[in-house]
Amino acid sequence: MWPNSSSSSFLLTGFPGLEAVHHWISTPFFFIYIFILLGNSTLLLLIKEDHNLHEPMYYFLAMLAATDLGLTLTTMPTVLRVLWLDHREIGKVACFSQAYFIHSLAFVESGVLLAMAYDRFIAICNPLRYTSILTNNQVLKIGLGVLMRGFVSVIPPILPLYFFPYCHSHVLSHAFCLHQDVIKLACADTTFNRLYPVVLVVLIFVLDSLIILISYVLILKSVLRIASKVERAKTLNTCVSHICCVLVFYVTVIGLSLIHRFGKQVPHIVHLTMSYIYFLFPPLMNPIIYSVKTKQIQSGILHLFTTHRVEA
Repeated sequence: MWPNSSSSSFLLTGFPGLEAVHHWISTPFFFIYIFILLGNSTLLLLIKEDHNLHEPMYYFLAMLAATDLGLTLTTMPTVLRVLWLDHREIGKVACFSQAYFIHSLAFVESGVLLAMAYDRFIAICNPLRYTSILTNNQVLKIGLGVLMRGFVSVIPPILPLYFFPYCHSHVLSHAFCLHQDVIKLACADTTFNRLYPVVLVVLIFVLDSLIILISYVLILKSVLRIASKVERAKTLNTCVSHICCVLVFYVTVIGLSLIHRFGKQVPHIVHLTMSYIYFLFPPLMNPIIYSVKTKQIQSGILHLFTTHRVEA
């Protein structure tokens, strides 16, 4: 038993009122899960094997794929366990650890998208110095900085969860653990845990999105100086995949935030649906976007599978 607590575990929730069809609901979740694993794993393998993709842009893409894989592996096994087996109980240590990784990886993804915007900014606005600015060493430093920011910044609100007493209902409202879900059950002064995440969201999600927006304004100004319309289109086309990924991520983040903040009267099923869209849509779409819009990825995938088939 945990100190200051009447229970050592929480109960997760699937889709209330739809328990009889949980096994049907789990089917699309399972296939989406498999597609996410296959898509992002293929990107990682491709970037590792294809030396033509050993460039900063694709290193950042590999970070994005790894982050998406981590987020999916952190959440989906728990979700499928609830939907398939009705195994709702989760220990506190596992719950708080899951919340830590979910929130950390979300901030890491935002940082990776920001790093990718920086890559596009340098490539278009300062192309002659691109290779000297974004060296492998510099890419490694940016990657480590993004990871450190994501994983360290979430420690302050997560750590107190291990020591709070939980005397309210131990039933969580999702099939996975979130900080804002757990904190509602604590019987303690949670002022810091309520205010700190708001500040963190502003400093990371809002600031990152603003910097990305500013970088694309500067990129657009630089592109408009190019005389040839063909060259303009070609240059802008190198940004399309990243812009799509940014929109997919931040639109889902904004949608989920608005539902949580202002959707008190919205049915709980809408909250649940938005949560799953937030966790599943970006990891599902990112590999598809880059496979469809990036010729180097397309040719790399064909070469990868053709080579493996010949070897077999």
